Amino acid sequence: MAGRQDELVREQAVVDRLYDRLDELRASTRARLAAVRREGSVGTPQNRSERDAFATLYEDRAAQLDAVEDRLVFGRLDLSDATTRYVGRIGLADDEHRSLLTDWRAPAATAFYRATALHPGDVRRRRHLVTQRRSVTGVEDEVLDLDALADDGGGVPDGDGVLAASSLSGEGALLASLASRRTGRMTDIVATIQAEQDRIIRADLAGALVVQGGPGTGKTAVALHRAAYLLYAHRRLLERSGVLLVGPSRAFLRYIDQVLPSLGETGVVATTIGELVPGVRATATERPAVAEIKGRLLWRDVVRRAVRARERVPAADLPVRVEGHDYVIRRRDVRDAIARARRSHKPHNEARPVFVREMLSKLVDQYRADVDSELTPEDVSMVTEDLRAHREVRVALNLAWFPLTPQRLVSDLFAKPHRLAEAAPELTAAERELLRRPADSPWTDDDVPLLDEAAELLGEDDSLARAEARAREAERAAELEYARSVLQSTGAGGGLVDAETLAARFETTGPRLTTAERAATDRSWTYGHVVVDEAQELSPMAWRALVRRVPTRSMTVVGDVAQTSSAAGARSWAEALDPVLRGSWRLEELTVSYRTPAEVADAAQRMAAAAGLPTSPLTAARQVDGSLELTRVAPAAGSGHPGLAGEAVAQATAVARTFVAADGSGRVAVIAAADRVTGLSDALAAALPEALGQPEAERLLAQRPEDAQLLVLDPRSAKGLEFDAVVLVEPAAVVDGDGGASDLYVAMTRPTQRLVVVHSRSLPEGIVERVAA
Repeated sequence: MAGRQDELVREQAVVDRLYDRLDELRASTRARLAAVRREGSVGTPQNRSERDAFATLYEDRAAQLDAVEDRLVFGRLDLSDATTRYVGRIGLADDEHRSLLTDWRAPAATAFYRATALHPGDVRRRRHLVTQRRSVTGVEDEVLDLDALADDGGGVPDGDGVLAASSLSGEGALLASLASRRTGRMTDIVATIQAEQDRIIRADLAGALVVQGGPGTGKTAVALHRAAYLLYAHRRLLERSGVLLVGPSRAFLRYIDQVLPSLGETGVVATTIGELVPGVRATATERPAVAEIKGRLLWRDVVRRAVRARERVPAADLPVRVEGHDYVIRRRDVRDAIARARRSHKPHNEARPVFVREMLSKLVDQYRADVDSELTPEDVSMVTEDLRAHREVRVALNLAWFPLTPQRLVSDLFAKPHRLAEAAPELTAAERELLRRPADSPWTDDDVPLLDEAAELLGEDDSLARAEARAREAERAAELEYARSVLQSTGAGGGLVDAETLAARFETTGPRLTTAERAATDRSWTYGHVVVDEAQELSPMAWRALVRRVPTRSMTVVGDVAQTSSAAGARSWAEALDPVLRGSWRLEELTVSYRTPAEVADAAQRMAAAAGLPTSPLTAARQVDGSLELTRVAPAAGSGHPGLAGEAVAQATAVARTFVAADGSGRVAVIAAADRVTGLSDALAAALPEALGQPEAERLLAQRPEDAQLLVLDPRSAKGLEFDAVVLVEPAAVVDGDGGASDLYVAMTRPTQRLVVVHSRSLPEGIVERVAA
């Protein structure tokens, strides 16, 4: 014990020095930021731009230094040359640029995750530091010298479905992390990354990397840590273009939103498919049959035809009279002008000025023939403006080539049957009827890829942008005039300050937008890398929209095709990716489940195999006694199974008492088929105050999902999340839903400690292991 205490004291001294250095850097960065802000927005545009750049730099650095406060240092390597290297969240150096702490992403830190007893390299010992706030509470050593390892003994015997502890790097720290209580936020795994995860995290940037893995294998954590690693290793490239992270839902993004900042990165754009197009927010859910239709790749042709249909020749020539002169908008002229505009190969809205210019030129030719005289440039300009301003001419040209928004184009397809029939002859009449809806219907996730396709073909209508630019220029002129009047009325200035400088002080400039902020508001932005989580849920059209945003095809795609619940999702990676990536992707697999206890993982694997799901090989890292509990309830009379709901609420209450702590840690979920969620939520809200007291019930059932410690969810809402315990209600009803056995596979594999199954119907095959007679 004395020796252990001495080690803790020595490590505490090192940790104190590192935190002191962190505090010094924070103070220095904040002082520099304050100095830049005091200078204000004055001087030449170049000077203002430089100050904005420095302010952004210092703001980003300050945010990074604040975000790494927790577990700043977590590892140490003792090397064969008798030197010691500490590993942490970021790199730190002293004033003389001597390394104090090695960034976990640096090549020098690779051995912390990769070195083994068989292949130790130059590592003699690896030490994991356990810290709480700024205090060292424990150390765990792994001696990698083979002779020392033989003397030390270590590891535990293999159990059924349980990985030998000796094959886990930092076994103690890892298992302690897995056993800790969950919260409404995902935590990073930077201190306990395993070798198979590290190889994927540090894989090459080029190309598309697909990471397939069963539940609990750390796919999401690997994807996030890979994003942080790539931003570190390829900073110059990715800072300019940014990294896009696409998750399955906004709730999922809230769950993971602290991970990247804790790893020192704040410049990633996080979004969902439903928010991929700026200005559009998907708020509705599509029926499975409709989702499958909208996900088909045929929409690239349908949308193109719908755009072409808005470029049309009138049924007859149209006579108009402008300023006393007669003109004819001829069908052949319109046809020629449309052909000329299309030859420009610009999107519809951007090609419209070509069409209009060509048509106005044709009409000016008619005027020239009518007056039978040469026209000066001033005459041509005047006649052109008269024609452009005339209402009948404007209406005729708009009918021939109308400026469109993506929203208008797509909503018209679904609201007007004749437009869909014209653009989508591949669809049957029944399929077109399924798609029919009012024009003001809310957008769904499955609409957004179609809107993106339309935006690509339509281009931007820049008339609004030009109007805003004129308004900004007028505002700037007004500010300058006001500044002059102030100087004249006060007699100030005297050469010390001019109107330009004073106007700059009036102007509200704000901080310069970061790359991530600019990218998030620009639909046409192309990223240096795209990370996609729960990627098996994406439709072919969604993949088309994503690939459009990364021309280099540099992607990290993580998911599990056995967990696909969307009717438009993938059942194999080749099926999903070959149409858009044409075979230019590579596959890696994660095979160890760190989250799910062995008994629960085995039951889920048996069920999935019996249902024919394409599961990946999966081995649980740990055994938790009593992790699977099956409770059968006799069916109650009448509909709704009140007996089943009552037992589910009772089990949820009991489990919450065990796994939920007053400090906000610990989370329990009740997962049931979607049509049972509301009833179970109401039953739980009614029963919990009596069982636990009103204050405790309100705390557990907090309004914000990330704050609640007891939630009722359907399987799709639970996807990507994890809980200490799960009460699974009526598995057979989950299988009967739209997601089938995939949804049940998801629901069964959410807990880290215990799964309680409450059922009145027979359990799906495989959950209970068959015993030979």
